[in-house]
Amino acid sequence: MKHLLAGLGVGLLGACAAPPGLVQPEAASGFTAKPGWTFQRQAVAAANPLATEAGAEILRAGGSAVDAAIAVQMVLTLVEPQSSGIGGGAFLLHHDGRKLQAFDGRETAPAAVGEKLFLNAQDEPLPFATAVNSGRSVGVPGAVMMLALAHRQHGKLSWARLFDPAIQLAEEGFPISPRLHTLLAADVALKSDPVAAAYFYRADGQPHPVGHVLRNPELAQVLRNIAAAGPSALHEGPVARAIVNKVRQHPALPGALTLEDLKRYQPREREALCFDHTAALRALRICGFPPPSSGAIAIGQTLGLLARTLQASAPLVNDLPSSDWLHSYNEASRLAMADRAQYLADPDFVASPAGSWSSLLDARYLDDRARLIGPTRMPQSPAGQPGGVQSGWAPMPEQPEHGTSHISIVDGFGNALAMTTTIESAFGSRLMVSTDPGRPGGFLLNNELTDFSFAPRDARGQPVANRVEPGKRPRSSMSPTLVFDKSTGELLMSTGSPGGAFIVHYTAKVLHGVLQWGLSPQAAVDLPNFGTLGGPLVLEQGRFPLATVQALQQRGHTVQQGELTSGAQALVRSGGAWLGGADPRREGIVAGD
Repeated sequence: MKHLLAGLGVGLLGACAAPPGLVQPEAASGFTAKPGWTFQRQAVAAANPLATEAGAEILRAGGSAVDAAIAVQMVLTLVEPQSSGIGGGAFLLHHDGRKLQAFDGRETAPAAVGEKLFLNAQDEPLPFATAVNSGRSVGVPGAVMMLALAHRQHGKLSWARLFDPAIQLAEEGFPISPRLHTLLAADVALKSDPVAAAYFYRADGQPHPVGHVLRNPELAQVLRNIAAAGPSALHEGPVARAIVNKVRQHPALPGALTLEDLKRYQPREREALCFDHTAALRALRICGFPPPSSGAIAIGQTLGLLARTLQASAPLVNDLPSSDWLHSYNEASRLAMADRAQYLADPDFVASPAGSWSSLLDARYLDDRARLIGPTRMPQSPAGQPGGVQSGWAPMPEQPEHGTSHISIVDGFGNALAMTTTIESAFGSRLMVSTDPGRPGGFLLNNELTDFSFAPRDARGQPVANRVEPGKRPRSSMSPTLVFDKSTGELLMSTGSPGGAFIVHYTAKVLHGVLQWGLSPQAAVDLPNFGTLGGPLVLEQGRFPLATVQALQQRGHTVQQGELTSGAQALVRSGGAWLGGADPRREGIVAGD
């Protein structure tokens, strides 16, 4: 397993500059065609071959989907440190053949912070990069605690066994992949942290080359401690003290995280958010994560509004979405993004509109909203009033939202999951934790608090729903998704993607591609990316013909093109087999039996 990456021929592209208004979660590192996969019994789709193989190894040892997800996450902490890890959080959607559960391991704000966390002395928002690369951005990690909760309910192998693949790789080392090398070379802030600089870079400041075997004995020891003692080894004791010291001793902008914050963290089990959807004359039930994620609601609104247009069942044209379809999709998603900015935040702090988050997916509400979609671009895309109730919130101003990694797994026992996991920005807060300065390596801390609105109120003093508050979980776009046949309850699909706020579009594209256009999961993932955050329509660079761009411009759209670096994974039930797809824009694969 250790040298699997060395054989992958990943073509590299330099980190591309984003067009104005488009902040990329992670730089592009190439496009490598993936074959698609077929398995009869069980499968793991993850963002790195070493992590995928670790999950498949656990399944073959008799482990459950949750067992495999834990092994995958621990290996990703090591081999894909830019995207997720034990210093971050995750959302896990799990189905055991009967019951659907949503496990919330989202990070929380420390008890001592307030709504002005990201304002300067003049009450102006800090520059985004300044806030990210600081102690203020670090939330209380939740991924390990959440995975332990899920394991207590659904694990089959011992907790300690699940750490073996990651500990072995951390001790023996793994070859630096082309993608990790590209991102290390592109990042200007990571080497400002002495621990990270000593681990990822050579003495001359250049990243270690592709294929360099990188060992992380510090992480190996931390994982051994967690394997032996459970999440308390991360949330209490020497590792917790090292986390707190790293955050509070930041030289420019220290944070307020305390040992008590770490000790008191609790994952949540929430009710999954599901909605009915008809595609290719088949009644489906699509289920995703509820708030504090905005993903399921935004996807449900976008697909629901699109279904009410003339483009609902429009086919691909020359294997690409047409300009007519892209126009309708864009207008639908602009309306969804407006509601997202107005209403969505941590449900423990913010009440749902009209008494239910499902009010944003109500058929009559979507009927009314769909009437705003016409043949040309709407001049404005205002938030709606579900249930006729006027909101007391100010809309959240647009600001960047960053990275993540996605995992889809089905096991041989009838369990399935979709898990999206994150440290937010590429390499998180750029703060690397180590308990022993003489031992190389460590793990990176998240910058998840920058998912809160920097501006807590509008000019009239009206509060933003997603403002910073003590103990609050920041709003997310992570969209782990499971799809069921509505009439039989059979699980049909597990999918999701990294990609910041564009996660909504990447996941919606795969869903529509498989369910409506009848594509294989690999073909759906391969489709060019597109989307909007409410402003310009962004198309994946070089993937659409000029005629499509011009047709969209004639409808009033401002069209930008850029590297939209999704990392979607998908498993789809087909007959008696599982078909798998992994994103060609990153280095993931699917493995199983």
